[in-house]
Amino acid sequence: MEKVNITQKLSLFNDYWNPRIVGELNGQHVKLVKFQGEFVWHKHDNEDEMFMVLSGQFQMEFRDKTVELKENEFLIVPRGVEHRPVAPQEVSVLLFEPATTLNTGDAENSELTKRTLDTL
Repeated sequence: MEKVNITQKLSLFNDYWNPRIVGELNGQHVKLVKFQGEFVWHKHDNEDEMFMVLSGQFQMEFRDKTVELKENEFLIVPRGVEHRPVAPQEVSVLLFEPATTLNTGDAENSELTKRTLDTL
């Protein structure tokens, strides 16, 4: 049992759309990721995802609306809902999702797909 310093973990990487695992519990991964630009449209058929903004802000686009997320806000995207994060400027995000979750979901052939994640 060791505490995790989120600021220190975020300082270990600078790339975008490449989640890092910083914790595990009950078959779930706690991940840190930095976003900038537009991600790929995708959905997860079997997993819900939680996005919590640590610093910055981004928009979660859905086919019928857009939700703006700012620092200290979070959003849960239910399984089966198509979505796309868009961040005009860098944003740091904590993800909480099942360990089986592929970052690009059903768009698994995207150049942004990360099949193996680093653990920090």
